[in-house]
Amino acid sequence: MRTKELTKTAVMAALVFVAIYVLKIPGPNGYSHLGDCMILISVLLLGGRKGAWAGGIGAALADLLGGYMQWVLPTFLIKAFMALIMGYVINKWHHKGNWLAGAVLGGIFQIIGYTAVKIFYYGFATAMVMTPGLLVQTAFGLVLTSIFVGVLGTTGILRKVKEM
Repeated sequence: MRTKELTKTAVMAALVFVAIYVLKIPGPNGYSHLGDCMILISVLLLGGRKGAWAGGIGAALADLLGGYMQWVLPTFLIKAFMALIMGYVINKWHHKGNWLAGAVLGGIFQIIGYTAVKIFYYGFATAMVMTPGLLVQTAFGLVLTSIFVGVLGTTGILRKVKEM
């Protein structure tokens, strides 16, 4: 059982990495990517803790190999906590749509976390100018996750993969 869980976590970390590293969407303040969507799906498939490992490792690896060395540790921590928050909400609230509430709260944490790090790196004014791009990226991830969850849930694939 442990090998199976480790394998699923590693596969999701690889999907997070690919969704960030390969599928970049250029923007005025950097780039957006599909990684947040894969992190949120990781939480749905693996749970909060394993989803946090998959999201943190995949995103940090994308920063490392993408040449953004100064972002490796902040990205690992921010993405992992985003996933943990979502997982916590899913476990505590037992009604339909709780994953979305958790994803939104995790997304808010991500925006605050990255903005705080950007204030430290670049100063307050620059961080504030970059925040709208982060809002768009986070919203994009939430919308894409909603679409994927709808499609995968309707076809039963989400349940089957979770049970594997």
